[in-house]
Amino acid sequence: MSTQGKKSLNRKVFIPAFAIILLAVTIGLANNELLVSVARQLFYLSLSDFGWLYQLLAVTTLGITAYIFFSKAGNIRLGGEHAKPTFSMATTFAMALTGGIATGVVTYSVNEPIIYLGNVYGEIGNQAFEPGSAEAAIFALARSFHNWSFIPYAMYSIVGLMIGYMHFNRQQRFSISSTLTPILGNTERKPLVRAVVDIISVLAIALGLASSLGAGLALISSGLEVEYGIASNPTTWLILTLVISAIFITSALSGLKRGIRVLSSINAYIFYAFVAILLIIGPLNYILSLSVTSLGYWLDNFFLWSFDTKESGGEALVTWWTMYDWSIWIAYAPLMGLFLARISYGRTLREFLVINWILPSAFGIVWFAIWGGSAIKWQMDGTLDLVEVVTESGAVSGLWGFLQHLPLSALLIPLAILTLIISFSTAADSMSSTIATICTKNMTANEEPPRKQKILWGLSIGVIAYIMVAFGGGAQGVDGIKFLAAAGGFTVLFLFALIVASAAKVFIMRGSPEQQSVALDQQADEAYE
Repeated sequence: MSTQGKKSLNRKVFIPAFAIILLAVTIGLANNELLVSVARQLFYLSLSDFGWLYQLLAVTTLGITAYIFFSKAGNIRLGGEHAKPTFSMATTFAMALTGGIATGVVTYSVNEPIIYLGNVYGEIGNQAFEPGSAEAAIFALARSFHNWSFIPYAMYSIVGLMIGYMHFNRQQRFSISSTLTPILGNTERKPLVRAVVDIISVLAIALGLASSLGAGLALISSGLEVEYGIASNPTTWLILTLVISAIFITSALSGLKRGIRVLSSINAYIFYAFVAILLIIGPLNYILSLSVTSLGYWLDNFFLWSFDTKESGGEALVTWWTMYDWSIWIAYAPLMGLFLARISYGRTLREFLVINWILPSAFGIVWFAIWGGSAIKWQMDGTLDLVEVVTESGAVSGLWGFLQHLPLSALLIPLAILTLIISFSTAADSMSSTIATICTKNMTANEEPPRKQKILWGLSIGVIAYIMVAFGGGAQGVDGIKFLAAAGGFTVLFLFALIVASAAKVFIMRGSPEQQSVALDQQADEAYE
């Protein structure tokens, strides 16, 4: 597609979005308790009062995604019948996995199942079984499968699929607002609508990314304290913030094909290595037995868990874990969708969903089965007391107690720290670049946004993350971070609902889009080849 118009700052988006972020930074520096308080109120408002909407949206998104995958719509190729993919499937998967929520699976692969198993914060208080029991072990892994597989990755996929389809096949602007064209009409003629959508998206991802980076700071600093005796304090967090920010800003400045492609490939190989190591030294028979049983338990309870707004599972489990997870995935979804669309030109919709929905979901299940299953086994047989570690040191500390137990822990712990740094750097790279894209006029999917904006947004996100991790610890050690993430998710909740409605209208209500867009696909071939 030819570039139309001069690449200039989109003031209608940049000024309001950056002003709000700057206000948050200023409040945080001047009165951090006020910032944490406001984020806390948004947390309870969104996840308690709108929990029903989060759950309905999650299930609807899963259903529409599955329909597209199995229907004829899956044959549509992004960019037209003869479009060729820019990246190999392995490279695309590595970028999609590590550019998104791979940081989360590292952070919670041990911590979340152990917290459920030990009822650390009251998560299984509404269940009929006791903490530490065999039933609790099955529940802990099954609930982790639910929170880290097909539902959340469908949230990313539906937005990325819609952006790619509307841009590459329907010749719409490369923007989130283009996904709303099927229900709101041509947003090119509605600049106010387009600006509001983009502002909301920038705010959501800035808050979501800052919360993710904040969680990373808390986790990495706890690892440094456990292994090397370096105290977790504001000075340590500041140094880590500067290091991670420097890495991801440098990577972002290198561009998509060099920066994030290299980082994501390195990180993916480290992930694969950790899986192989634990399969060799972990309790393999127990992992296989527990994971298969937990899969059955999850499927048996799938609909109850998918529609529970806390009335069944309770606030500690549903609000603080599942609803929080949904909020942060939704916060990321619009801009993660832009990123996934950028790297998926030439893929059929079915290939797109294999790479961005099926494979990451399967990876999440395998990862939690191996890491979580090993942690549960060693907790149950008395080899480790990770419940005590988490209770005393916070919700993200169990990982390090787990790694200390492994052979070659002196090598594996720094490798895990490196993995986390690269993971957060990769996610921040992709997201800060995407924010800069939104704040620039006349951008297309194959262009890089201005370097100055990448630097500006990268620094802003780093500052917010530092403020929340330094001053908003709370009971879990990451409460302020969770408040911030929920605020980001709530910011984009209703926009996400409109995007899901657009997908339903395009791919279900009008019949096969494959038949609708043959002519448009031919135009796309001519424009992009």
